[in-house]
Amino acid sequence: MTLAFFLALVAFYENPFARYWQTFDGNVITAMFQPQGSVPFTPADGRGLNPLLRHPGMIIHPPMLYLGFVSFVIPFAFAIAALVTGRTDDRWIRITRRWTLVAWMFLSLGLVLGGRWAYDVLGWGGYWGWDPVEIAAFMPWLTGTAFVHSVMIQEKRGMFKHWNTLLIILTYLLVIIGTFLTRSGVLSSVHAFAQSAIGPAFFIFMAVTFIVSISLLIYRWNDLKSESELKSVFSREAFFLLNNLFFMSILVVCFWGVFFPLISELFTGQKVTVGPPFYERATSPLFAGLIFLMGIAPLSAWGHSTAKTLGRAMWKPAVAALVAEAIIIVMGLRNPIALFGFFIIILTLFITLHELWRSIRARGKATGENFFLSSWRLVGRNRRRYGGYIIHISMVLMAIGILGLEMFQTETQGTIAQGESLKLAGYTLTYKDLAVFDTADKRNIARAVVDVSKDGKFITELNPRRDYFYESQQPMTIPGVRSTMEDDLYVILIDWQPILAT
Repeated sequence: MTLAFFLALVAFYENPFARYWQTFDGNVITAMFQPQGSVPFTPADGRGLNPLLRHPGMIIHPPMLYLGFVSFVIPFAFAIAALVTGRTDDRWIRITRRWTLVAWMFLSLGLVLGGRWAYDVLGWGGYWGWDPVEIAAFMPWLTGTAFVHSVMIQEKRGMFKHWNTLLIILTYLLVIIGTFLTRSGVLSSVHAFAQSAIGPAFFIFMAVTFIVSISLLIYRWNDLKSESELKSVFSREAFFLLNNLFFMSILVVCFWGVFFPLISELFTGQKVTVGPPFYERATSPLFAGLIFLMGIAPLSAWGHSTAKTLGRAMWKPAVAALVAEAIIIVMGLRNPIALFGFFIIILTLFITLHELWRSIRARGKATGENFFLSSWRLVGRNRRRYGGYIIHISMVLMAIGILGLEMFQTETQGTIAQGESLKLAGYTLTYKDLAVFDTADKRNIARAVVDVSKDGKFITELNPRRDYFYESQQPMTIPGVRSTMEDDLYVILIDWQPILAT
C-alpha cells in the first residue's frame, strides 16, 4: 500500500524523469516523453543549491532520517497483517525486531546529525530550536522509542498488546505526517526546502491509513487482551507502562505545538506561533521523569517488586549521587532547578554504571576472565540488556550537555574596532583583522580574525565569517567555534564596517 502510494506520487505528481518541452507557439510544458510538435527546452541556470544545505552533514543527515522513516514501514506492515489475520501472539514482534532497531538507530542518528548541522550552519548557537519540521521528525522517534521498550513486555509477559499495536500504528502515521509537513509547505520552517502539489494526495492517504488501521485495532481489541495482569506498582511492567505514558505525554505536547498555529488560523484567521519556551516548560518535567525511569526500571523485577527491594538495589548509587551533588554545591552552583536536574542525571548514570560493574565483576569471578574480556563477552551474551545500558549512558551524557546549555549559556554582543576586545565568562575576545574577498565558486566572504585568551594567556584564533552566494543571493553565517570538554565558545560575525575604516 505504501509503495503503491509513493509510486503513484512519482508517476502522476512529481515525476523525476519529466523534462521541459517548448511548443511551436512558445509555451513551455513538462512531460516525460516528447509531445508532438515540440522541441527540447533548456532553461537558464537556476540559483543553485540552498547555501544552508552546503554542509557535509547534509550528505548524511537526510539519508539517515529517510532510512529511519522507511524502515518503520516493515513492523507496521507486520502489525497490520497480524490484525487482519487475527494473530495475537508476539511472532510479528520477534520477526521485525531487527527492523525496528535499525529504524530507531537511523532515525536517532538523523536527529543528532540534524542538531549538529543546525549548530554549525544556522548561526544562533543552538542545536534544537523546536522548529515544526524538527518536531515532525522527533514525534515518530518518541513513539518508536516507546515501542522498542514496550514490546519487551509482550515478549516476556504477554502484556501491552494494545499498546504495542497502537504505538507502531502511530509511528507509521507520524512518519507520513512528517513527510507531509516537509513537502506540502503548510508550515513555515527553515527545514521546509521544497513545496509541491502533493498535499491533497498525502492528506487523503493519511486519512485512509488512519481509518483503516484504527478500525482494525478496534475490531481485534478483545482478541488482544493481556495474558497476565499488573500486580505491583513497583514491578518492571509498571515502570514500562509509566515509560509509555511519559513518551505519549511528550508526543501530545509536540503535536499540539505543531498544529496549534494551523488550528488558530483556521478558526480565528490569525496564525499564533508556539515558541521554544512552551515546549521547554511543558516537556522538561516529562524528560526528567524518563531519565529517572532509565535508572530504576532495570532494577525492578518482573511480576512483583517492592520499594524495599528497589531501595536495596539503588542505595549505593544514591549515596554516590548525593556526594557528587554536594561537590557541585561546594563549587558554587545554587540554581535549584539545575541542582535537581543534575541529581537525577547523576543518579541514573551511577545506577547504570553500578549495574554494569556488578555484572562484569560477577562474571569475572565465575570465569576468571579479566575485566575487558569479561565485559566483551558479557555484552555479547546479552546484547539486548547491556546494549540498552550503553544507550542509556549515552542519553544521560546528552542530558548533561542539554541541561548545561539551557541553564548556563551566557552571551554578549558588541561593536568593537580593530584591536578592541570583548569579555565573556572569563574569555577575552580581541578583534584583530577582517578580510573581504571573492572565491572561484562565486562567493563573497567576509572573514574576521579573533584572538581568544583566558587569564591573560592566548588560547586560539577563531575565524567567524559571512558567506554571500551571488547565484542564490543569500548570505550564510559561519560561526567560529572552540569546543572543549568544559565548554564551547561560539563567535558570530554579525556586521562590519568597510575594511579600510577605523
